[in-house]
Amino acid sequence: MLEIIGVSKSYSHGTVKAVNQVDLAVKNGEIFGFLGPNGAGKTTLIKIITGILNADEGTVKINGQDIRTNPIEAKMQFGFVPDDPNMFTRLTGIEYLNFIADIYLVPRETRQQRMKILLDRFELTNALNDLIQSYSHGMKQKIVIIGALLPNPPVWILDEPMTGLDPRSSFVLKEMMREQADSGQTVFFSTHILDVAEKVCDRIAIINKGKVIFSGTMEEIHEHFKENKSLEKMFLELTENE
Repeated sequence: MLEIIGVSKSYSHGTVKAVNQVDLAVKNGEIFGFLGPNGAGKTTLIKIITGILNADEGTVKINGQDIRTNPIEAKMQFGFVPDDPNMFTRLTGIEYLNFIADIYLVPRETRQQRMKILLDRFELTNALNDLIQSYSHGMKQKIVIIGALLPNPPVWILDEPMTGLDPRSSFVLKEMMREQADSGQTVFFSTHILDVAEKVCDRIAIINKGKVIFSGTMEEIHEHFKENKSLEKMFLELTENE
């Protein structure tokens, strides 16, 4: 479970509120989509959730562990895919995966089994001994996703995870997200692809100018508009009104 309680973050000496009093609860057993225009505060909030940034105020708990007061325990609860896969590019694919497995204390036999499953599903086995800097953008995205999922974390935090993925890999990731939620675990992901959010999410939240302007199920957002509109049209109306 992911709990975000009264979280705020300002820049420019407090004059710009990137995140403004955000309250969200992402339950076990659900896929939660986090939507918003560019500059709305999505990535800032995700960086706070994962401990990359400190909030000015508020609390983030991941399976009961406070990301600020118990950072190691909290970080052991989640796998994170950032919005930019360009990291550790001087390692080979296998070196990177073993590095992640070492950090998360994944036993040798367990990591080998999970690596094989994930590499097969994302069709990346043949590039495992190549330097990551030689990978295409889509391949870098795949190796980062595999690294995040390798420790089998109970909570997935994914920032634009389908950017650069080919259609087959996008389908595999969506399939795995559903498997994760159906097993009673948690998936929190941001996306600009509203069709994907509409099809795969159990609940969504829409953030604009640092504030959450809607949070609920697809049924609830349709009830809000009292019309059978696409998520894209409802999203545009909500963010334009703001």
